[in-house]
Amino acid sequence: MLQHSSARLVRVEGAAALCGLSVSTLNKLRIKGNGPPYSKLGRAVVYDPVDIDEWVKSRRRTSTSEV
Repeated sequence: MLQHSSARLVRVEGAAALCGLSVSTLNKLRIKGNGPPYSKLGRAVVYDPVDIDEWVKSRRRTSTSEV
């Protein structure tokens, strides 16, 4: 069963703007497998803004020496 999010799905351009990255960087992260979760709807790549927020929060650091 699908869970419905209250947020609308956004395409790559919107997702890049939400996380403060360029479209190119977001595409490269997706190809490498270390970007935010995404879905494919036909040929369209879409992101849930909730997933983007969680992905950004998961990358918080308090020191430059953290991995």
